[in-house]
Amino acid sequence: METHATDVIDAAESSHQGGVEHHEVIVIGAGVCGIYALHRLREIGVDVKVLEAGGDVGGTWYWNRYPGCRFDSESYSYGYAFSTELLADWHWTERFSPQPETLRYLEHVVDRFDLRRDMRFDSRVESAHWDEVAGLWRLHLVDGADMTCELLLPAIGLLSAPTLPRYEGLDDFNGLSFHTYQWPHEPVDLSDKRVAVVGTGATGVQIIGAIAAHVGSLHVFQRRPNWCAPLHNGPISDAEMDDIRSRYDEILERCAETPGGFIHGPDSRSYHDVAPGDRYAFWEELYTQPGFGIWLANFREVLMEEEANAEFSAFVADKIRQRVNDPTIAEKLIPTDHGFGVQRVPLETNYYEAYNHEHVHLVDISEAPIERIVPEGIRTSDATYEFDVIIYATGFDAITGAFDRMDIRGRDGVALRDVWDTGPRTYLGVQVVGFPNLIMLAGPQGASVSTNFPRAIETSVEWASDLISHMRSNGYHRIECTDESQDAWVREVEDLYGMVLLRNARSWFTGYNSNVDGHDIKRHMIYNGGAPRYRKRVATVAANGYDGFVLS
Repeated sequence: METHATDVIDAAESSHQGGVEHHEVIVIGAGVCGIYALHRLREIGVDVKVLEAGGDVGGTWYWNRYPGCRFDSESYSYGYAFSTELLADWHWTERFSPQPETLRYLEHVVDRFDLRRDMRFDSRVESAHWDEVAGLWRLHLVDGADMTCELLLPAIGLLSAPTLPRYEGLDDFNGLSFHTYQWPHEPVDLSDKRVAVVGTGATGVQIIGAIAAHVGSLHVFQRRPNWCAPLHNGPISDAEMDDIRSRYDEILERCAETPGGFIHGPDSRSYHDVAPGDRYAFWEELYTQPGFGIWLANFREVLMEEEANAEFSAFVADKIRQRVNDPTIAEKLIPTDHGFGVQRVPLETNYYEAYNHEHVHLVDISEAPIERIVPEGIRTSDATYEFDVIIYATGFDAITGAFDRMDIRGRDGVALRDVWDTGPRTYLGVQVVGFPNLIMLAGPQGASVSTNFPRAIETSVEWASDLISHMRSNGYHRIECTDESQDAWVREVEDLYGMVLLRNARSWFTGYNSNVDGHDIKRHMIYNGGAPRYRKRVATVAANGYDGFVLS
């Protein structure tokens, strides 16, 4: 690996140069990842500022306030692990924490470690341009402020760029309408209201189950059904929480061992070695278990082989038929274009039972497409429906969308969104050729995209902070990955897609989004090698003098 020592900007020099605020490191985003990045970097003495577009901390848990919003990983596997005192003093009240409690937890962490003083809220980054001569990133904020930094660390969310559908007349509706990501901070009274939910992805499934019994009427507009499984949420008693605290080392070690960073790991048996009757008994047990066990603790072959996947999909389809009273509606809720687990599996509470209410109606827009939004509601090719509230649960420009919505330009003014036009290209999900000193903490093709997020960002944040310590102690001012290392990583990511049925998905795991221009093609967005393999890989890169990067 080539390295060249040059002068660095003294971290102790003034934080304002020529009227422009300067920091050694700027982190974009004060969500789960950005909070930990700030804590870790401050511990090693870095001059760091966090810029957050929202009005306070929390990231996805600040913005998403819709009914039913909660974890789908076990609460106690989601919290930070860096402080034993923090683990000891927080009591999760539900097995899968609801949004208000999760936001209180993140606020507690920020206040406990006095992190707010290095955060700047209502500070959306409009552009970030690399200055090759000065060796700096120059940032311009929507509020007009200009800032510079030596190292730019985006900690922007994987699902933080909401997309509205492309229907005509979105602004014509006379009632209340919004995307779930922009759910109003003030209470929204849906009782006795005529409500429409457009979309049946993970968010739509949570909302529908939560509001169905409490609205005047509910129409669900579905384009493609998803395979969903029961969440099986419940309270955590004081005694159970005491037991969890006593086992945190065991719980966190379990998360470190599994491919997804969850407490659920694949069954050690082969699908082919288990008799059909025993397979079904195992699946019956999984269906009663909380969380992602039914997806991630299943036989490996269910996610890798068509035959095993088809058999398990038929098992879940029968469960849906048992839970929905109307056979016609039940069939419309069963996917026919993909098998179970090939796309992200929404976890639900009373979702299928919602359709048993007389005032809840399913509108299949694959048969009768939405033509436009009209002042009174939604017009399909078959009818016009009148509503008081329209909720768009239409998803996100996932993983790369938040990057694309900033004007990020590297060497020679090249825009990152143009480099990623047909799909992201990275090295380790950390860097991109042509964008020196841009270190992505939750970028595409890294482990954080496809695993239990807090467990994954611990790896990325700690690796990045160790890198920055290495640069500071050796007098390095610049880091950029090589073309060769990036090309090899992209090939590895592409090859890993070939091992799993996920390769056939039309979902955000493969970069599809019909609401975004140019995103109707397959793109290799995530690393499918599992968290343990990824941790080993990045640790080896660091141990070998940051192989694949040029430090200077």
